[in-house]
Amino acid sequence: MDPITVGYLSLGAIAIAIYAGLHVAIALAGVSLFGVWAITGKLKLAMNFVALAATDSIADYTFGVVPLFVLMGLAVSESGMGRDTFAVIARGLRRWRGGLGVATVLSNAVFAAITGISIASAAVFSKVAVPEMVRAGTNRSIAVGVVAGSSVLGMLIPPSLLLILFAILTDSSIGDLFIGGIGPGLLLTLAYILYLTGLGVARPSLFEGVLTKAEDDHTPTWRILPVLGLAGLVLSGIYLGFFTPTEAGAIGAAAALVIGTVLRRIGWRAGWRIAVQTGHITAAVCFLIIGASIYSRMLAFSGLPASITQAAIESGIGPVGFLMLFAGLLVLLGTVLDSSSIMLVTVPLAFPVTQQMGIDIVHFGLITVLAVEVGLLTPPLGLSVFVVHATLKDTGITLGEVFRGAAPFALIMALTLVALILIPEIATGLLGR
Repeated sequence: MDPITVGYLSLGAIAIAIYAGLHVAIALAGVSLFGVWAITGKLKLAMNFVALAATDSIADYTFGVVPLFVLMGLAVSESGMGRDTFAVIARGLRRWRGGLGVATVLSNAVFAAITGISIASAAVFSKVAVPEMVRAGTNRSIAVGVVAGSSVLGMLIPPSLLLILFAILTDSSIGDLFIGGIGPGLLLTLAYILYLTGLGVARPSLFEGVLTKAEDDHTPTWRILPVLGLAGLVLSGIYLGFFTPTEAGAIGAAAALVIGTVLRRIGWRAGWRIAVQTGHITAAVCFLIIGASIYSRMLAFSGLPASITQAAIESGIGPVGFLMLFAGLLVLLGTVLDSSSIMLVTVPLAFPVTQQMGIDIVHFGLITVLAVEVGLLTPPLGLSVFVVHATLKDTGITLGEVFRGAAPFALIMALTLVALILIPEIATGLLGR
């Protein structure tokens, strides 16, 4: 069978398999096996191809960054640093109209700098911030929307698990992607703060009672120092060249466990729970990486990426047009697929095109991550929305309330995405490119 035809058929087969409920990694590896078999006509050769791709994809020092940052994020979550951060920031902004919402955004931004997982942020701040905002008089839909919307900062502000995954898929620098993520992360944080502040001024009734003070808030101010210190240690070490990203993950994980132990929030039981969860998440991510590696090699073997690259260049669409179309596709896919799955399927196809068009890899990476993150807030899948709803299921908050509250934040993300496409310096400025 014609190799390019096999490549196109494989895309349809993967889409059908994923929609049918098959695990993404299995779908990618299985379709790749049959794809190589169809191209060569030799089953044994196809099996050897898959086995070699699987071995090569994971046997690398760089992959150690995945379990280490996952371990750090879970340790931080277990130690209650997110709760402490919110309590301290909220107390300082309590007289600000919409201040608790702003405090949630800022807390998520700080929390994101040491976790890298959006779902963890959504779960933590649903329990911490929503009850406090509702008690202070904030509209329920806005309260849950703020948490869902700001949770996506966890995958944008470095360290980010999606940026790590992108670096692995494209064989690019994790450190450069982390530095590039600072600009878009801060821009999105600022946009959220301006929206909430403007809403507080224009419609103060949505934040009635915001001047009250929580009676049980006795969190000392110094409790925010471990969070800031840990974020500063990890990020400055990477940016100043003291650590590789893998070493930074190890140091950050060790520091997070020590802090949790000193604060007496992580004991033997909690430590075991963190270790088990780290193993589960790491295994899932590694299987995804293996499946993606097999799939990308099969695509390269079929010649499909080269064909798409040539078609894109001959169309005259240009870099900006291509990035706009690609981002739109990712946002559309985000309504039905999770972030990792979208990246695994689309990046191997689009990356060769961006190379030929001269698009900076860091710029492309940040566009990709931000676009797929929009899908965390959009129906019907909206994973962050579902996490917030599941966490608050006993409070009577409906799924519709969370989606309505998250909608303005999804729109702000979309506008930020357009700005990022049009102004590459937002992502590349700190790298001097």
